[in-house]
Amino acid sequence: MKKMVFKTMAVTTIVFALTSCNKSNPQVDQKVSEQNVPSSLKIAYVEVDSIMTQYAFCKEFANILEKKGNNIQNTLSAKQQQLQAAAANFQQKLQQNAYTREQAEGIQANLQRQGNDLQALNQRLTNEFQAETEKYNKALRDSIQHFLAKYNVDKKYSLILSKSGDNLLYADKAFNITDEVVTGLNKAYKGASAKKETSAEENNAPAKKK
Repeated sequence: MKKMVFKTMAVTTIVFALTSCNKSNPQVDQKVSEQNVPSSLKIAYVEVDSIMTQYAFCKEFANILEKKGNNIQNTLSAKQQQLQAAAANFQQKLQQNAYTREQAEGIQANLQRQGNDLQALNQRLTNEFQAETEKYNKALRDSIQHFLAKYNVDKKYSLILSKSGDNLLYADKAFNITDEVVTGLNKAYKGASAKKETSAEENNAPAKKK
């Protein structure tokens, strides 16, 4: 019986999703006239690793995904151990001639069904985890893009690049706006705990007289 392994990728998946988003081909209008091209570029960059470790959204949902992944792995491991124990017990009794032919065939078929059910469960939980991860990745990209759009109204950068590892061969630290972006993101973000507190305050607030 093949050993089924469920690998959790809670944090690394989010990092990959963010960096891969920035690796996509930019949509450039080839028909733009030279009159619309700025005479000078104003460029800045943001360190992705700092966002992943300092942005409250990333830390909060990385923990959620990690716990969910661990719960799934524990569930599958427990069921797999039960099935392996049942199979070992069957083999032992089979060698002791404890079953008739019909009984042995019935037990063997039941073990096979349990194995198939475990594989199906593994696939279903894996798909659910991937869907949950994709949802958080999209929310992460949306929150960063939304913030940068507002942030750049005053800053007016022509390009804001993401720096992850060595994807930028050289970058002058004078163009590093990571601290500003992380601070702004955290200021704008209300985590799950903050939302619960706000909701509780609203529920406990006295009703206004009409």
